[in-house]
Amino acid sequence: MARLNKTVILALLVASSSVFLLFQLYYYRHYISKHGIYPSSNEHWQLETDAQLQVVKMFLGLMSRYNVPVFLIDTAALGNLSQVPPKEYRSGQRHCSFLCTRREFTTFAVFAKFWKHDTSLPRVAAEHGLELLEVRGNDPRLVGLDNLSGTTIPLHLLFSSKGHVVHLVIFYERSGNYLWHGPLRLKSSIDRKLIPFQKLDFGRHAGAFDRPELLLSSVDGLDVWIPKNTSRFLTEYSHARFVECRYRDARTFYQLYPEDTSPEATDFRMKARSLLSVASQTLTGLGIPFWLSSGTCLGWFRQCSLISYSKDVDLGIWIKDYKPDIIHAFEKTGLPLKHKFGKVEDSLELSFQGFDVKVDFFFFYEEGDIVWNGGTQAKSGKKFKYVFPRFSLCWTELMELKVRVPCETLDYVEANYGQNWNIPVKSWDWKSSPSNVQENGAWPVREWSEVIRVY
Repeated sequence: MARLNKTVILALLVASSSVFLLFQLYYYRHYISKHGIYPSSNEHWQLETDAQLQVVKMFLGLMSRYNVPVFLIDTAALGNLSQVPPKEYRSGQRHCSFLCTRREFTTFAVFAKFWKHDTSLPRVAAEHGLELLEVRGNDPRLVGLDNLSGTTIPLHLLFSSKGHVVHLVIFYERSGNYLWHGPLRLKSSIDRKLIPFQKLDFGRHAGAFDRPELLLSSVDGLDVWIPKNTSRFLTEYSHARFVECRYRDARTFYQLYPEDTSPEATDFRMKARSLLSVASQTLTGLGIPFWLSSGTCLGWFRQCSLISYSKDVDLGIWIKDYKPDIIHAFEKTGLPLKHKFGKVEDSLELSFQGFDVKVDFFFFYEEGDIVWNGGTQAKSGKKFKYVFPRFSLCWTELMELKVRVPCETLDYVEANYGQNWNIPVKSWDWKSSPSNVQENGAWPVREWSEVIRVY
């Protein structure tokens, strides 16, 4: 009986504790939150969005005071805007429907020609309740083989208040008729703790963009410039990474192997540059991404130029991006087809002639952990395979042209040319010299008329 009484008493204690806990939950939810002492999740969200919108307003007011036309490039906000037609930008279920993204930052940009350096900016920003941090870096437009130092320019500005950061990215015009922004490098450990660096949309690396057409819109009650085609801008953003040519290493290379300045070499570089420009415009018009491959990639990586004794231009294209009208498009530009080897399913290669220079298109196939392009010997029908580790693509500049290269350029070059890639080799056999070449059988004679076409 005593043991039963203890069990009953214990059950009553547990029940009373549960009632007390339920009462506490009710109290916090209906009384404390009502009086603003302990906000509910919705109220907490409202406080966050109000603070974020207020900081953005403060920033836009500051930029308006200095007549600096900034535009929105925040990927989350643009993603919100891309889901609805412009007429709905004003509306929304919450007070801040598009600009408030539950992130610690909002990103804007400005064209460098509109940015005005003013010593009063930090003080006036503080008067607006904003703490300003300016990040500078070398101007790559002034760096070359003859000048490796350059000058510093403002790259990023960070305005912070109330736990929120407005990130202003400065876009510079580059000679290849594109916009460039530099990387964000925070030198102070204190700044790295205060700024959500790893979360920022822009700054982990340099980037390249086409100039966007801007549209003035009313977003969440604020007049904001945005890219007119938000979806296109977001697509560009996902492939915007930019890498600079290695001028310092190139100058060291030329000290060991002086550049060929003969009239023949100079003439080749100018003609190859013209051919690369036409190829770039044509492929871009077709919506086909490409990159510098083989000797052209080696020239960019090793000496920031074209290798004059290579006598051609080499470009890579993913086979998934192949389009049947590519041949017709190039012939329309005055570049006739010189040869066609392989087929779409296997080892496709196209070559066009123009400006007395040949441009080769090598189509790359994906296979497990590697990618490869094929080669065909016309007189024997033998097939060859060139194997590379997988890679991603980055923008760069070559002879004032905006082009792509493998981001993992060293791995790409070493796969093709071995670890001695930095030593010029003028006697080159495409069937045996590359480090990554493999014999890959032969085309059946019955298919030669289809897979071996020389014009």
